[in-house]
Amino acid sequence: MRIKICGITRPVDAEQALGLGADAVGCVFHPASVRAVNIRVARDISSAAAGSGILVGLFVDPTAEQVQAVLESVPLDVLQFHGTETPEFCDQFARPYIKAVAMTADVDLTAMSERYASAQALLLDSAHEGQFGGTGTRFDWSWADRAVSKRTILAGGLNPDNVTAAIEQVGPAAVDVSSGVEKEKGLKDLAKMRAFIEAAKWAMGENRV
Repeated sequence: MRIKICGITRPVDAEQALGLGADAVGCVFHPASVRAVNIRVARDISSAAAGSGILVGLFVDPTAEQVQAVLESVPLDVLQFHGTETPEFCDQFARPYIKAVAMTADVDLTAMSERYASAQALLLDSAHEGQFGGTGTRFDWSWADRAVSKRTILAGGLNPDNVTAAIEQVGPAAVDVSSGVEKEKGLKDLAKMRAFIEAAKWAMGENRV
């Protein structure tokens, strides 16, 4: 997974994102989010994404029963946890998982990487009290630790104008964007998604001569 478009609320946005070259799309199952989707919509998005990319489900401090209820109806490929979930909690669902880290100057990413050694990746996101992703603001990229960059996903305030610089400075394994490619909350903008994906791929070296 190298480019993920998160906060997908419509099947057409999933189709467009993956058609433009994104590797994964994400659905939010946190009821407090403006981008939250219900099971029915998530199933439609899953059908749109089938065979084209990875479907990620985002949760914030759910119960095990809540996660299982989604998995019974939606074939998620990867789980993404944004709360205080323990490694033991994240491990129980027989799915690869991503653990989000709310970035501050004192976060020890090496320690987090060791604690969540079973995670597919750590997702570095901006820290905002009561908000979990999709804030549109970035953190100080110097806080990212290149020692663990190959298992990190960079998120938090990325957009088509800054993703190239972000990749060059942080060197992550992947990037994740939500609000930075929207025309309004929850609705993706085709031109912005195209520009973001092209800029990210250029920074990753795919389109350089």
